[in-house]
Amino acid sequence: MIEAKEIHKFYGELEVLKGVKLTIKKGEVVAIVGPSGAGKTTLLQILGTLDQPTKVKNAELKINDTNLLELKDKSLSKFRNQHIGFIFQFHQLLPEFTALENVCIPAFIGNKSKKETETKAIELLTFLGLSDRIHHKPNELSGGEQQRVAVARALINNPDVIFADEPSGNLDSTSAKNLHELFFTLREKFNQTFVIVTHNQELANMADRKLEMKDGKIIN
Repeated sequence: MIEAKEIHKFYGELEVLKGVKLTIKKGEVVAIVGPSGAGKTTLLQILGTLDQPTKVKNAELKINDTNLLELKDKSLSKFRNQHIGFIFQFHQLLPEFTALENVCIPAFIGNKSKKETETKAIELLTFLGLSDRIHHKPNELSGGEQQRVAVARALINNPDVIFADEPSGNLDSTSAKNLHELFFTLREKFNQTFVIVTHNQELANMADRKLEMKDGKIIN
């Protein structure tokens, strides 16, 4: 489902990614692990089209056979909205909007109908145990609840893959454990693919595969 090869990233003379190659199958939960500075987040941002690799010969990045390196900005933004979901360490919820409104935003950006979007958002929030928090704003929610809202937002457009960057890094141990278990529930229910950058060894050990990075390369 995801194929990448010869992924390089330079910042000036500093080479952060050094020809990364990987393949990820539909429905896999894959953890990317390694020390700080190994290039994990940079790789995740490139896989998720939030950043572009440095152009080199034979570089390739495909999701479901679409070569993302060939898409122009507008087409790439549309692809990202329709096919990719994101979960970050800090939930990035908009404080002035309710949980329901935050979840709906990616669908509204994709010009989906208000009625259908809100119906689906309520279904997702209910599935995630937030039926009584739908009209609460972020500052009225716990950290774990806010992150579950962020998960619902990532799911609203039925993405092919969800990229998560330290998703439990800002949670207490109980909320983190619940979030980790939720990923696998979503995989079982929706055959959802997850690519997760994490320092949490418990989550990494739960994954189908661990990709270990060091000095800009996948070494294991």
